[in-house]
Amino acid sequence: MTQQVVVIGAGVIGITTALELQRRGHSVLVLDRDGVAAQASAGNAGAFAFPEIEPLATPRIMRKAPKWLVDPLGPLSIPPAYALKIAPWLFRFWQASHTAKYQTLLGAQASMMTHSASALTRLITDIDAEGMLQRDGQMQLYEGEPEYRASLPTWELRRQYGIEFDLLESREAIAEIQPGLSPRFTHAGFTPNWMNVVDPKKWVEHLAKVFQTRGGRIERGEARTLSPVEEGVQIGMATKEATAQKVVVCAGAWSHHLANTLGDHIPLETERGYNTTLPQGAFDLRLHLTFPNHGFVATRINDGVRIGGAVELGGLSLPPNYRRADALLRKAEQFLPGLKTDGGTQWMGFRPSLPDSLPVIGTATQTPDVIYAFGHGHLGLTQSAGTAELVGAIIDGQSPQISLTSFSATRF
Repeated sequence: MTQQVVVIGAGVIGITTALELQRRGHSVLVLDRDGVAAQASAGNAGAFAFPEIEPLATPRIMRKAPKWLVDPLGPLSIPPAYALKIAPWLFRFWQASHTAKYQTLLGAQASMMTHSASALTRLITDIDAEGMLQRDGQMQLYEGEPEYRASLPTWELRRQYGIEFDLLESREAIAEIQPGLSPRFTHAGFTPNWMNVVDPKKWVEHLAKVFQTRGGRIERGEARTLSPVEEGVQIGMATKEATAQKVVVCAGAWSHHLANTLGDHIPLETERGYNTTLPQGAFDLRLHLTFPNHGFVATRINDGVRIGGAVELGGLSLPPNYRRADALLRKAEQFLPGLKTDGGTQWMGFRPSLPDSLPVIGTATQTPDVIYAFGHGHLGLTQSAGTAELVGAIIDGQSPQISLTSFSATRF
């Protein structure tokens, strides 16, 4: 079996990339061991978070992290059984927070967000998906003047990069946009151009349907190894082998295992995120709410409410700790008085994250016929359309729309 391009991974990055390559005239097969949107693309918050230009590794986050780590159910957690294994990743994360490095990462992230927002506009038109969007904005909430003042440098960064927002300095101004919040929230920042999808799983399924309608193929299968051959790339699988002229690795939290087979040792780790999705009628939620100092969000999904977030650096093998989802829901009850918490469905997903908060986008070191597109962390949905266009440019031998120096697989 020989395909012009095989995309490994049927999450939002893989399917969006396959659709873009198809649009460019390539014959594309998508290969995934579990099927379409089976992992993090299914249960995330559904946000196109283009205003989130600041990398996670900041000088400020390093000051907060020790306090968060004391609470095993807080915004950031490392299970004791995983602490030693993740130590090298944490060291790189700390290095990325240094001022000079941080400024470089900020510029790269901001350029990626600008490009991805433009690419999404093109994608929405191409697949007729406006009806799957919620253009209601987002509000970040703060408890008291000190917490609000501490957030102002981030808002000033957004201003410098042309992001539209309003700062709200009273409970009354907040209630005009989202009534029913706890009075503990006295200040907020409102980004009116923020978008969400109605359901992230349905979004990826829609992309996959369009891709298949246009002649694309999606098959179940687990890619285990990649090897350069004369015809392109040999893909080693559990029961067979396949050959493709080009391979794009978009396998989320499992991508680094494939990169390892080509000699690229990329420090990908897994941010395990938790959420609970409540049914219709749980709360009159008007827009996406972010509680930045508690590390979680409330968002509308299919007329229900999804409460989720936080970061658990626990790898792929440890069993889920759903007490984290319970803790988020208890906080949401306090923050959203009247929230009905019955009938919820819990979920845990693996966010593929690199220590400098940027994905890997570019060719493998052994062969230009393998292109990496993974490690987007919290921003896979947000940066999916932009990533797809960058991969398309690489495969077609064109200059990418933004500089990919900061996204190279060799940067570590």
